[in-house]
Amino acid sequence: MHDYLKQEKQMEIQDHNGIFVGGASGMCRATAEMFKEKGGNVAILDLPSSDGAAVAEELGGTFHEVNVMDWEGTETAINAAVDALGSVHFCCNSAGGGLAKRTLTKEGPHPLEEFQHCIDLNLISAFNISRLVAAKMAENEPNDEGERGCIINTASIAAFEGQIGQVGYSAAKAGIAGMTFVMARDLGGVGVRANAIAPSLFSTGLTKGIPDEFAHALVKDAAFPKRMGLPKHYAIQAISIYENAMMNGGTIRVDAGQRFAPK
Repeated sequence: MHDYLKQEKQMEIQDHNGIFVGGASGMCRATAEMFKEKGGNVAILDLPSSDGAAVAEELGGTFHEVNVMDWEGTETAINAAVDALGSVHFCCNSAGGGLAKRTLTKEGPHPLEEFQHCIDLNLISAFNISRLVAAKMAENEPNDEGERGCIINTASIAAFEGQIGQVGYSAAKAGIAGMTFVMARDLGGVGVRANAIAPSLFSTGLTKGIPDEFAHALVKDAAFPKRMGLPKHYAIQAISIYENAMMNGGTIRVDAGQRFAPK
């Protein structure tokens, strides 16, 4: 029997180090919590106005203030997080935000600067984080599988079926999906995996706590279950990706079989 067939697990979380960008709340926080429960060490990166410091204290980790659209500031925050941890094996990034604007409105064409802002906030920041973290992961000693780390960015099912008014957001999330496979190829030589998760509507941020009747209307096109996802559902998928060395280069939908209608 081949030696690799005898291995039960590829990536053990115990004593591994993770950076969680957007980890002060929602899906990324849930992932940091699950990573900690499995014996990992965490660094939380989020806005100064976030609950990042409290979350980091609760998880026995460190907090590093960052605005992901400050490219140099992001590098500084990642360097500080890696210094605090000693190394980094896992990076989960959920930073980003939406924009509701049609390509053409009664007021005129979609403002170009608003489209650019959405691309910078969601796509450019994700690439910037990925490239910087990959360089840190490449310095790790490989495990028996030759693996040094795993990066997960957050796309959206809007990347594939964006609704009316989501042209900027859909373009940005489609960019994340599009770069993920190439990134996996780029980083394969140093044993770093790259994946993306594409959630449907989750109970986080602006959608958290909306009345049930509105929530049901938003998820009526889901196959099952017909409800919004919870942060733990994202976390379960993210941790599964980390622990499974065969998960690489993919954008995994976590969406209850939902396909967005035009509006």
